[in-house]
Amino acid sequence: MLEQLRQALGSGAVVTDPDVLSAHARDEAGLCEAGRPTVLVRPADTAGVSAAVRIAAEHGVPIVPQGARTGLSGAANAVDGCMLLSTAALNRVIEIDPVNRFAVVQPGVVNADISRASAEHGLRYAPDPGSFESSTIGGNVATNAGGMCCVKYGVTSEYVLGLEVVLADGEVLRCGRRTAKGVAGYDLARLFTGSEGTLGIITEITVGLQPIPRDALTLAAVFPSTAAAGRAVTAITAAGVVPSLMELLDQVHLRAIEDYRPMGLDTKAAALLLAASDSGVPADLDEIASLCEEAGASEVYRATDAAEADALLAARRLAYPAVEQLGTVIVDDFAIPRTRLADALDGVAAASKRHGVTIGVIAHAGDGNLHPNIIVDPDNPSSVAAGRAAFDDIMRLAADLGGTCTGEHGIGLLKRDWLAAEAGEVGLRVQRAIKDALDPQGILNPGKVL
Repeated sequence: MLEQLRQALGSGAVVTDPDVLSAHARDEAGLCEAGRPTVLVRPADTAGVSAAVRIAAEHGVPIVPQGARTGLSGAANAVDGCMLLSTAALNRVIEIDPVNRFAVVQPGVVNADISRASAEHGLRYAPDPGSFESSTIGGNVATNAGGMCCVKYGVTSEYVLGLEVVLADGEVLRCGRRTAKGVAGYDLARLFTGSEGTLGIITEITVGLQPIPRDALTLAAVFPSTAAAGRAVTAITAAGVVPSLMELLDQVHLRAIEDYRPMGLDTKAAALLLAASDSGVPADLDEIASLCEEAGASEVYRATDAAEADALLAARRLAYPAVEQLGTVIVDDFAIPRTRLADALDGVAAASKRHGVTIGVIAHAGDGNLHPNIIVDPDNPSSVAAGRAAFDDIMRLAADLGGTCTGEHGIGLLKRDWLAAEAGEVGLRVQRAIKDALDPQGILNPGKVL
């Protein structure tokens, strides 16, 4: 197999060095197992991906697709004996169409680079995960990533117009459209979006672009309790105001950020709610501020210029790297109805107390998507066990509140059992039938999702 790969791709694209393989064996998910790969391949184009897949299929070798490996669910983790197939070299912005407002890009393009490439036309790519400066669009599509502006602008799947996908036998499929509208046949582009490399390997993506919004007005509201912050979010949503961003940071994260990079944050606050409005109507931010005060905010601070607004958003983007300094992080991700946000925050706090583990919460509060970050000591078995128990409690909490086990990070290895419980027997059978139809050998990212 290795010789065939070298002949097809060139020896420089076929890596067997044990140190390199070890370094590429996993993504950023804490405590997800990773196997030992046989080879890492780095095709330069769709034809190379197709050739690598055909060779792997011929030998019955499992394939684990990888991008920047910034994922948080173990979806890019190696399985024993696998071929790691990196799309990092497929990193060109192929086309920007400013009239029809789309971009054609390869999967290795970094998320933020799409907006940079389209900015001269007054356009941007809206979904902005916290890792937008490092995660690639291929991984964003594979996990149907979200981001901080999704409360107004939506998630990845709402921007994917068309895809080029290499199937499990090496055949190349083009699906979707370049038009603003189109409903011809099954929506295969949506099917592959969020499939985490289990149905095919994405090699080209057509994404919709939007006009760059006007500068947002931004505020930070300080709350004495997370429940009060939750009430504010519910009130803002019920009032019909549509913020362009509404993010929550709890005290664990405020303290971690301030220790990691001092910014003058109030570390005595129970929660900080960041909100922004790019509607161009100052009264919208006035209403958000008023609702925060009515919900119990002890202070509401408005950014006076773009620099202050950027500093507030920088604090939010530092949340994950800051909390990593506290120990190994088990990153949870669930979504609940907005009306249950306060209940969810209280439930996470109860799980933290019950199991004696530190759990910090950051949330895309405007769309009910919470990220409890569970801090454990990987060298202490009792700490790891307590963290896992807290994780399971939080997953049960999400189900009890009418929510879902993942809002944007995907299933990967981390949540296979919870997907099974959420989907139910019939739902799981339908999903497995789709997997079997597209990957009868079961070689595409085996063990992930299902």
